Amino acid sequence: MWDFRVRSPSEFVLLSVDNGIRANILSAICGVALSNLPNKITVSRIGLTFVMVGFLMTGLPFGKTLALLVFGLACLSDWLDGMLARKTGRVSAFGQLMDPLADKILVSAAFVCFAAIHQIMPVWIVIIVISRDFLITGLRLLGAQQGVVLPAGSWGKHKMVWQTVTIVVIMAGLALQEDLLPILLCPETQGQVMGLFTQYFTKVAMFLSLMVGALTVVSGAIYLWDSRQLYLEHT
Repeated sequence: MWDFRVRSPSEFVLLSVDNGIRANILSAICGVALSNLPNKITVSRIGLTFVMVGFLMTGLPFGKTLALLVFGLACLSDWLDGMLARKTGRVSAFGQLMDPLADKILVSAAFVCFAAIHQIMPVWIVIIVISRDFLITGLRLLGAQQGVVLPAGSWGKHKMVWQTVTIVVIMAGLALQEDLLPILLCPETQGQVMGLFTQYFTKVAMFLSLMVGALTVVSGAIYLWDSRQLYLEHT
């Protein structure tokens, strides 16, 4: 607690020094908190991934809707940690490594769940996505050992956008199919509407899955070609 009662000039000097020390301590504590906050947000995204999977796979009431909300929160955290790191100048090696890794864990977990839920997404596409992520992560680690930075290319960014759109659309479709439409539709029309919805939802999910698979292959091939000097010298 701050004490502003000063009874002599000597006490004023001591109090000023004491307050200055306290201010420096508070400033140091705040600096440490700010430097760790983006990394903490990044790590929390991995925790949100497990929560999302739990809602998707356990059959809880309104679980698909809650999973969609958790995924949206995870995407918001992805934007927030990057913004805070750049704004405060706290970009760290840990964040540069863990941020894309947390994104890959989130996306891969969602795709595995889609493959497990009536194979909404074909298993072979999930295998392609995960294999590509492992390969690119390995290349980046190899580059880091040699002091070479391998930034994400434009095709990789397009892939990430389509992956996010695919996850949102499929989760929204599952939320409508299992959580909302059974409540909103009257029993007389529920069977017919649900049948039509399932038919079109399956086609849309398959189209988006094929787009993701194609972009994954193309972006991975371009990345491998652009980074060929890095691994050809070891083969």
